[in-house]
Amino acid sequence: MPRVPRIPSELAFLPFSGSRAVAAGLVTWRMLRGSSWHRLLPDIYVHVDGYRENDHRMWCDAVALTVPAGAAISGLSAAFLWGVDLLPRASPVFVTLPGAARRRSTRRVSVDQRSLSAPEITRFAGLPVTTGVRTAFDLGRQLPRAAALVAVDALLHRRVVKLPALSSHLEAHGRWPGTAQLREVLALAEPLSESPMETRLRLVLHDAGLPPLAAQHDVYGTHAQRGRVFLGRVDLAYPRWRVAIEYEGDHHRERTHFQRDVARLNALREAGWLVLRFTVDDVLRHPARIVRLVTGAIHERRN
Repeated sequence: MPRVPRIPSELAFLPFSGSRAVAAGLVTWRMLRGSSWHRLLPDIYVHVDGYRENDHRMWCDAVALTVPAGAAISGLSAAFLWGVDLLPRASPVFVTLPGAARRRSTRRVSVDQRSLSAPEITRFAGLPVTTGVRTAFDLGRQLPRAAALVAVDALLHRRVVKLPALSSHLEAHGRWPGTAQLREVLALAEPLSESPMETRLRLVLHDAGLPPLAAQHDVYGTHAQRGRVFLGRVDLAYPRWRVAIEYEGDHHRERTHFQRDVARLNALREAGWLVLRFTVDDVLRHPARIVRLVTGAIHERRN
């Protein structure tokens, strides 16, 4: 029976530097050329059991081993590490390198040559990463407007950054490229927003000139015996007119969630609320239809 090679515990799961592992006597170059190891980047390897082609965390671990002092994982990759996953499939790892460091972007690594100050870098599970404030500052400036608002909303919602701290950072760097957009994003930001599509739905209505909405609005009714009772929480609302606006994601199709939704919507209707429900197709492909329906609902309730 062929002998199963022993895998050093230090190399069993995470990416590592091949040259350092060889120097430490953990493996040989001949072993690294074998089928037990997968080469991720020049001099960076991972055991085949730890390799997942689209595992962005694995790629962050790998890239972090290759960057110089003063560099940090940044942008959408930093947001991912902070718990906000807005990455497209097979996204490169975004890094910011000091101006003196020279490195080209590749399919796996997207490089931004801009120096970071020491207070703008922290460590997450051992990796150098831009702070929550700097991550939100960059994404709010650099992404397209709607995506920028989605990112800032999500970072605020997860409490990675707080709005006053982000506003202060903006004022201290007010001449940087993209800060005009970031000011608009901060004026529209909503920490209560619970999903990217909810943010995009709110933006559709804002851009149409409709009145400001209340996010994650709690609705109460009156029960004959129990008095004031909680009926449910709606994504967006015009409480004055009892108009609720809901984004319906795929999770609403699950049996248990669907049953709860039916009961909640019936209770809202009984309490005099008009509920409009929209899907991803509405938000991305039919925004005019959303505006027409919401405008009609407001007009109906006003009269």
